[in-house]
Amino acid sequence: MAVETRPAKSGMSKRKRAKLGRGAQYVVLVLIVIVAALLADWGQIQEAFFNVEVVRSLFPTVVTTALVNTAVYTALGFAFGLGLALVLALMRMSSVGPYRWISGAYIEFFRGLPALLVFLSVGFGIPNAFPNVDLNRKVTIMLALGIVGSAYMAETIRAGIKAVPGGQLEAARSLGMSHGRATMTIVIPQAFRIILPPLTNELILLTKDSSLAFVLGATLAQQELTQFGRSALTTYPGMTPILVVGLCYLVITIPLGILQQRLERRFGPDGGQGSKS
Repeated sequence: MAVETRPAKSGMSKRKRAKLGRGAQYVVLVLIVIVAALLADWGQIQEAFFNVEVVRSLFPTVVTTALVNTAVYTALGFAFGLGLALVLALMRMSSVGPYRWISGAYIEFFRGLPALLVFLSVGFGIPNAFPNVDLNRKVTIMLALGIVGSAYMAETIRAGIKAVPGGQLEAARSLGMSHGRATMTIVIPQAFRIILPPLTNELILLTKDSSLAFVLGATLAQQELTQFGRSALTTYPGMTPILVVGLCYLVITIPLGILQQRLERRFGPDGGQGSKS
């Protein structure tokens, strides 16, 4: 009678091997940190990136002027872009062919262009093509940011409208509402509830894109964060001004990121269940 033999078990389980692998990665990371700390010239690093005297000289202007201007430019661009994006999304879903073609061409064109080219075109192209048109700095930045943002937000809004159940529109029509009124009062409010998280993400992207306004030039009172940092580099040595400007951007973007995560939890697929618990 044959005796069934079982293969010998290896000396280490998968869990132990995974734990050992993670431990080795931690050891490598600690060694890298220790070597970097021993080799670094901390005095030179502090002088280059964390010069306290330079930081003191940048405040409060970096907040009261540069940070405020960045927030204002972003808000104007987002508001203009959102309104334009809604029009483009409705045109893209229209039954009229030319509306769909114009909207589709606009969206694909400006999604494919670098934002810097849009800023240059609006800031220098429009004044050259139309000498009688006088655009101040705020309007120029608002147009450039709005054009860039609307191409992306239009597709987001269109996806949100399509995500609303078709029965909502049919129910409104059965109550005597016109198609346009039902869309504006029933469908679009529900669509915006769905797309709030991606719209918040677009606001973060526009905040960073506002840095491209430096190519337009500005007085000190008109400078946003990036241009303020570039100007400070000509006065103060080292990278401390850039570090300060970067931290100011984070003051805007981190709260917006937290807001986006909360909106996703609240309005995401499981948001309704989470809010009841």
